[in-house]
Amino acid sequence: MNLDFLYGLLQLSFWGYVLAGFLLVQVTMMAVTLYLHRDAAHRAVDLHPALRHFFRFWIWFTSGMVTREWVAVHRKHHAFSDVAGDPHSPVLYGLKRIVLEGAEVYRDSARDPAVCEKYGRGTPDDWLERNVYAKHRNLGITSMIVTWLLLFGVPGIILIAVQLIAMPLMAAGVINGLGHATGYRNYECDNAARNLVPWGLLVGGEELHNNHHAFPSSARFSMRRWEFDIGWMWLKVFSALGLAQVRRVAPRPVTDAPRDKVDLETVTTIITARMQVLRDYAATVTIPTLKAEAARSAGAVSRRVKKLLVRHPSLLDDAARERLQQVLAESAALRTVHEFRERLAVLWSGKIGNNERLTEHLREWICEAEASGVERLQVFARQLRSYRLEPMPA
Repeated sequence: MNLDFLYGLLQLSFWGYVLAGFLLVQVTMMAVTLYLHRDAAHRAVDLHPALRHFFRFWIWFTSGMVTREWVAVHRKHHAFSDVAGDPHSPVLYGLKRIVLEGAEVYRDSARDPAVCEKYGRGTPDDWLERNVYAKHRNLGITSMIVTWLLLFGVPGIILIAVQLIAMPLMAAGVINGLGHATGYRNYECDNAARNLVPWGLLVGGEELHNNHHAFPSSARFSMRRWEFDIGWMWLKVFSALGLAQVRRVAPRPVTDAPRDKVDLETVTTIITARMQVLRDYAATVTIPTLKAEAARSAGAVSRRVKKLLVRHPSLLDDAARERLQQVLAESAALRTVHEFRERLAVLWSGKIGNNERLTEHLREWICEAEASGVERLQVFARQLRSYRLEPMPA
């Protein structure tokens, strides 16, 4: 008896099925990161209408999700990252729950009309969205199951399972869970976001989660030379084909001749590049001062103390804050550089109400840093005078 029909219309080999499963999941991840995330949620890129609609259809076809709900939940996550109101923070719900039940936690917030109304504005609201995608969610998944069985036969059952598991596990679980729990941090933003690996390959570049939280409106997630964002690679390909237009990438400060006058342009540059400014401050002022103090006392540089000195204050618990105060009480040099860092951060805290006061605050900071007698502070103050912005290279 001929059983070829059991293997579907394509009649693939074993490795053919493996490759098909991998590529289909990658299309889903590209739809999430390029369309839902970088285009619809953050407006960092404009995809061609044909590509945008293909991804919109693919999301519905493989998961039953609609654009408005995903975008609304994600925007709310950025508005309340790791604090009360965050719809899927492992800091609030626990890592185990987000990794294993991330899709369920997402769904609770996505089905809240108030969340969609407030955070889902600007997303598609055409006839297809209202009458097909939002109205008949299960039709998408049912259509996929039928299509996969016709194309791949019995092995298609495994491909269907992989497809249905991929997004809840990788996007909702791994990125929303592990991306706020483990990995490395390039930038000390005010939430727990971390880069899982420097090579964002499996989840469309979303593994570079700390970079994204530092610069949410950037179409490119890789920031260091040794980081790779596969989503950005595809954006460059689509841009070359006329199917995408990058609107924004993260700016970076570069040093030029120091300005004689500290003006609003200087303030704007520093506020815009505040993540890099804080990173530079830690690398050139805080950490060298800590090492010098450790050498003076013939001790070792404690990684725990290093984290206390560079971590965003909002991420320190009561015990950490108490330990930090003890460290600062024991070293006048560390206390000085820490106080200067906190005063510099006031620039972007929203506590200063107008441009004139912002400019005056920065002038006073630079003047006092240059007069502090602390060489590293003096060098950094001169560096602030020389900052200018240029977009990250493509």
